[in-house]
Amino acid sequence: MTDANPVASSENAVNAGAATNAGTLSWQRFRDNGTFRGIALVAGAAVSILTISWCVTVGTAGASVADVWHSVRLLVFGGVLERDFQQMYSIITSLRLPRALLAFAAGAALSLAGVVMQGLLRNPLVSPFTLGVSPAAAFGASLAILLTGGAAGSASWLVIGSALGTALLVSALVLGLSSAKAMATGTLLLLGVALTQLFEAMTSALQYVANENTLQAIVRWTFGSVNDAAWYEVQIVGLVTVVLFPVLLWFAKDLNAVAFAGDDAAKSLGINVPVLRVGLIVLAVLLASVTVSFCGVIGFVGLVGPHIARLVIGADHRYLLPFGALTGGLLLLLADTIGRTILAPSVVPVGIVVAFVGAPIFINLILTRRAAR
Repeated sequence: MTDANPVASSENAVNAGAATNAGTLSWQRFRDNGTFRGIALVAGAAVSILTISWCVTVGTAGASVADVWHSVRLLVFGGVLERDFQQMYSIITSLRLPRALLAFAAGAALSLAGVVMQGLLRNPLVSPFTLGVSPAAAFGASLAILLTGGAAGSASWLVIGSALGTALLVSALVLGLSSAKAMATGTLLLLGVALTQLFEAMTSALQYVANENTLQAIVRWTFGSVNDAAWYEVQIVGLVTVVLFPVLLWFAKDLNAVAFAGDDAAKSLGINVPVLRVGLIVLAVLLASVTVSFCGVIGFVGLVGPHIARLVIGADHRYLLPFGALTGGLLLLLADTIGRTILAPSVVPVGIVVAFVGAPIFINLILTRRAAR
């Protein structure tokens, strides 16, 4: 037998590559159409509402979507609660609904933070987790819990303030070193990996010296969980996300200029890039640290959520920000539902489930970028 013609093989490979590139360009043109993006946002919002309703029905106590909406109507507008519906109403409004809403709000906040960081640093591998912000916030929260002997609980302002302060301090350190040393983004990511390991080790040290009353609360941060979600947690995380989202959206065009053209071109357009970068990074850190202070370290949502959204709706931050919030919220919500059911009655913490999903996508991003270079 003779070997295949190498010239013909090369031509076939070139033709296949050209066909793939043509298909990719065709999809990008269709994706960048404003009508498609508008439809995608509306569809994403509708899917989010339906998914939340369905996830609330999942559990040992049988519940239907109609039961969920009836409970929401009674909760919001009031009315007569039927005696035979009281137990179901209590299960839905006290346990399942706040858990689902907290998971969605936390996922949306982390994904928004990831979109902003990736745009400002012009790298899809950046997220609150990979830069060490989330582990730092978890250390701050764990330290507050240890110092108060567990009395602070997960919703104490001391815990939130400690998580936020630590995260802001680490962010200032990372950005300061990046600016002073003129670091490339790859070096910045390596610095983030080092800080992640450092704060994870410090959190482990706190666990080592903690007593039984505080150890369980600290371990929660290392796993990431929305177990025992309460309405005040939903209100705080949701309020921070809802308030900061329009602020981020207001600067979407400036963010586009930095992400697509670079700092010099953005400055030529009249954008104060250092102020923009510091301000938006502070808002992104605020989103991540408040979420971590209630839900613990949940890695990869800030990485995977924006990546999925970018594939569907493109890189224009006017659309990527809202769609990224939806994809991040759905990702964490579905991960929590899987964790509740896959080993029922045991509950797998949502941070573990997300890691199983996020790690392969993170590896794929690294390999894709290397192949592109």
